[in-house]
Amino acid sequence: MDLNDLSSDTTSLSWNSRSSLSTRQSHPVQTNVKTGEKLRPNLFVANPQIRKLSKEMAIPSSSAYLFLLSFFTLSLFLAISTAESESELELVADLRALQSESKSGVIHLDDRTIAKFLTSPKTPRPYSILIFFDATQLHDKTELHLRELRQEFTLVASSFITNHNNSNTKLFFADIEFRESQSSFHLFGVNSLPHIRLVGPTAKSLKDESEQMDQGDFSRLAESMAEFVESRTKLTVGPIHRPPILSKTQMGLIVALLLISSPFIAKKIFAGETLLHEPKIWLCGAVFIYFFSVSGAMHNIIRKMPMFLVDRNDPNKLIFFYQGSGMQLGAEGFAVGFLYTIVGLLLAFVTHLLVYVKNAKAKRVAMVFAICVSFWAVQKVIFLDNWKTGYGIHGFWPSSWN
Repeated sequence: MDLNDLSSDTTSLSWNSRSSLSTRQSHPVQTNVKTGEKLRPNLFVANPQIRKLSKEMAIPSSSAYLFLLSFFTLSLFLAISTAESESELELVADLRALQSESKSGVIHLDDRTIAKFLTSPKTPRPYSILIFFDATQLHDKTELHLRELRQEFTLVASSFITNHNNSNTKLFFADIEFRESQSSFHLFGVNSLPHIRLVGPTAKSLKDESEQMDQGDFSRLAESMAEFVESRTKLTVGPIHRPPILSKTQMGLIVALLLISSPFIAKKIFAGETLLHEPKIWLCGAVFIYFFSVSGAMHNIIRKMPMFLVDRNDPNKLIFFYQGSGMQLGAEGFAVGFLYTIVGLLLAFVTHLLVYVKNAKAKRVAMVFAICVSFWAVQKVIFLDNWKTGYGIHGFWPSSWN
């Protein structure tokens, strides 16, 4: 160390000592009035350098308060957001667990689970639920088709899960039974069946903000349900996986029988001794196909229409003809098809058989009979069409006849 530096430090130290001594001498000694004890003077307050340094190092109280308040608010917000996200994940996990427990993928809901998954969680929820409203006591009423619609609903659910590899968490399928969840039926405002309703993520009021599927769309069954889901949720359902008509075991038995009987069948065909070589069989088949076509039998099979309905006002009375263009029963289709078939058979009789009759009088009588019966049948068809739809068919006669 340099000696000059050392001397300067010694001089500074001695000066500070004198300054400190003078400071202590300049301040009078304070005495406690009650006890008479001498109090030490506040040297730090008296020293302006120390007082300035303490002011610079001190944090203002208002800034500290704002900092702590902001930190506490941010921590509380993060804690609430984390808790809400964890709660939403738990709800989705519970729904996936219930879905995995169901063979068809349809979750069975009741009043408790409706409150848990729909009414209690805050919106927007991270999922949508398509609900099928069911009533087991009405399954016997064929006109409602609750059994068939319930099966089609399970087909849509299982197909959706299969097409998404059981990984989708945005849409779940569920059903509610009336006897178990009457309060939930009232909560949704459901008064009639069949009824399907989609509860979206932002629906707060289950009655007013959920979307009901139009009952007119039930005719196309699973396909119309899939279209309803895709149009409302913007999700893709994918192809409907229907079970095969015949199982693999049944198909194997049929193939085995065909292989065993094929030699005998071939022998009959080459000998011309099969039913396919009988003209009467072909005639009956042609008449049957004609009747099947004009009676609306294919419509009845596709839409699974009942043959008749039970009158609601009188349970002992059956309704075979339904007035209204929205639905056609099987009985009225067969009745109209029978009238069309009569006209067709009479026309075939006149053109293919009556020409071989040599008696002119017999021909005229048969012709008049065929015309009268055909006129009556067509008149009945026009009358039923006008009664059912309200549309009238008018004949166009020559203007000179008016």
